[in-house]
Amino acid sequence: MAALDESASAKRWLPLEANPDVMNQFLWGLGLKEDVAECYDVYGLDEELLEMVPKPVLAVLFLYPITGQSEEERMLQANEKQEPHGRVYFMKQTVGNACGTIGLLHAIGNITSEIKLVDESFLDRFFKSTASMNPLERAAYLESDREMEVAHAVAATGGDTEASRNVDTHFICFACVDGVLYELDGRKTGPISHGASSPDSLLQDAAKVIKGIIQKNPDSLNFNVIAISKKA
Repeated sequence: MAALDESASAKRWLPLEANPDVMNQFLWGLGLKEDVAECYDVYGLDEELLEMVPKPVLAVLFLYPITGQSEEERMLQANEKQEPHGRVYFMKQTVGNACGTIGLLHAIGNITSEIKLVDESFLDRFFKSTASMNPLERAAYLESDREMEVAHAVAATGGDTEASRNVDTHFICFACVDGVLYELDGRKTGPISHGASSPDSLLQDAAKVIKGIIQKNPDSLNFNVIAISKKA
């Protein structure tokens, strides 16, 4: 599963499935070392289920349904004054159904100081090349990158469900940067701050925000939470 989006581009990829195994192979193939970090399912948002997730958690991915209410909130946020976000790595989404890949790039882009990427790998080159770019420039760089497009296509066809371009769900990322929990959504104008957080409380803090989103969509079951955790 992945996302329907308002795209500035006619390009549309197949959606990435919300599947830790698919995401792990995708990231490891792009330059994340297997012994450094791994994606895990989060089976529920109650405290005892959150405690089952391997620690420390570096980032959280959340898949949710696109609804009329979620779109209205997105437009309201787009009209709000955006404050500077310092070291937050953020990029826009201009390729249809690329939200899973954008979410993973947001996750890795904000934890490069915590992990070691393979030298000269795709991810290593991507983040070095886009470090000084603005969010739209990063989106254009990704859109024109054939290597990533091919890698995404391989990952998108490697899941348990048949890939389809017609989807109505969307991936976002939560990351802690400089003591603040940020929601990173390439369809929005910039990072959304959700207040104070820490590496130790990132999963619990993200879960609170996610619970609020789920409560606004009581009739939907199209939710999925995946944590990226650092390996010992």
